[in-house]
Amino acid sequence: MNPTLASAPLHVAVILSGCGFQDGSEIHEAVCTLLALDQQGAHYQCFAPDMAQARVANHYSGSTADESRNVLVESARIARGAIQPLSAFDASHFHALVMPGGFGAALNLSDFATAGAQCSVQPDVARAVTSMHQAGKPIGALCIAPVILARLIPGARITIGQDADTAQACEALGAKHHNTTHGEVVVDEDNRLVTTPCYMLDARISQIYAGAQALVHEVLCMAPSSRAA
Repeated sequence: MNPTLASAPLHVAVILSGCGFQDGSEIHEAVCTLLALDQQGAHYQCFAPDMAQARVANHYSGSTADESRNVLVESARIARGAIQPLSAFDASHFHALVMPGGFGAALNLSDFATAGAQCSVQPDVARAVTSMHQAGKPIGALCIAPVILARLIPGARITIGQDADTAQACEALGAKHHNTTHGEVVVDEDNRLVTTPCYMLDARISQIYAGAQALVHEVLCMAPSSRAA
């Protein structure tokens, strides 16, 4: 049974990191996540940090573009303008939190792309994740975004798919990594985390949607049943 149909809709915060897989949110992952939330009866609100992107990519050539873009402004493209700065996030207003992947999770939401196991997490992101975790509310992360959970939550059980080097870096952060394939999720019941690999594997968009659907289902099943947070 859809976990949101028996009571008032659950409210889920979605953190975006820009627009485009090379320097922001992976658009397929973000849209599939929003679609899965809607189809499973949840309400969502998108957030993004109000900050300059770490880099700007030309998604046609793959080269770095000589320009500056703002993470919140670019994320608004995916959210159709219905987005708030992450500094305004209040954990008491939401039942769950989800972070789609894309390289922006490792460039903007954290500096994992350059610092690896020595990475830090952007302060607004760290506050949002930590406040939800401390409140016992579930957190989902897709693709490379689980590295943020590895950094912030000691002993987190996660997956980033099957990439050995990234898995090793996650374990150096104290996480417990599990190899997965398309559409599979790892559920950490103790820490109330759900992760899935998505484009960390060579994937078709239908496989991305399968992973997003599975992750959203598990997150919503873990969420507190009451609307009041």
